[in-house]
Amino acid sequence: MSDELPGGVRLQKVLSQAGVASRRNAEIMIDEGRVEVNGELVTEQGRRVDPDRDAIRVDGHRIPPPRRHAYYVMNKPRGVVCTMSDDEGRTCIADYLGRLSKLALYHVGRLDTDTEGMLLLTNDGEFAQAMMHPSHELQKTYVAEVSGLVDKKLADRLKKGIVLDDGPIKADRVKVGASSGNKTMVTLVLHSGRNRIVRRIFEHVGHPVRSLARTQIGPVRMGQLKIGEIRELTQAELGSLLDAVKL
Repeated sequence: MSDELPGGVRLQKVLSQAGVASRRNAEIMIDEGRVEVNGELVTEQGRRVDPDRDAIRVDGHRIPPPRRHAYYVMNKPRGVVCTMSDDEGRTCIADYLGRLSKLALYHVGRLDTDTEGMLLLTNDGEFAQAMMHPSHELQKTYVAEVSGLVDKKLADRLKKGIVLDDGPIKADRVKVGASSGNKTMVTLVLHSGRNRIVRRIFEHVGHPVRSLARTQIGPVRMGQLKIGEIRELTQAELGSLLDAVKL
């Protein structure tokens, strides 16, 4: 009997193709009550699903659909223009793609030219739009070296909120790190994707940014990715992002 449509694909085949387990072990997982489809616990063998549309989870972790698009993380270097081409001949994202240029990738959101760190690249328009939609603003983590000595009072003030020219803003978390001379390392976590928001926050409170890097977007961490390098999102990372933006 065919595993393919009509009626969908057998769940154990989907799990096997996703690299979760062999078909036999996938059947055992189903018997053990570890598999959900669209929030419903699967209790019977032979369940048919649409892997492109159904939200499948094993042990609570989302299993993304078969990859018909590409999803990458880049550690953007400081000084690189956040565009895929530049009329002025400046170094831009496309200069780092190499063999990946054939995938027609584009960046999800932006980073200032003077800011380094995590940038998502994809050729999935629906995913990119969902990631950038205001209703799905994910937490972003930045590590900033700022001028002056920062104390706990300032950290509390940023968490309580300040008012910039374009409206109020508050940090989700602030961690004050080491100080040396007349500079301090600060980790800032916030949801906002407003233009140059981190630099404007610290400028507003009298501690201009000397250097800035984004190290995390939602559940995705930079890890050991070196400056200028690009890696593919893992299955777990992509599944978490799909859940976060409700795709």
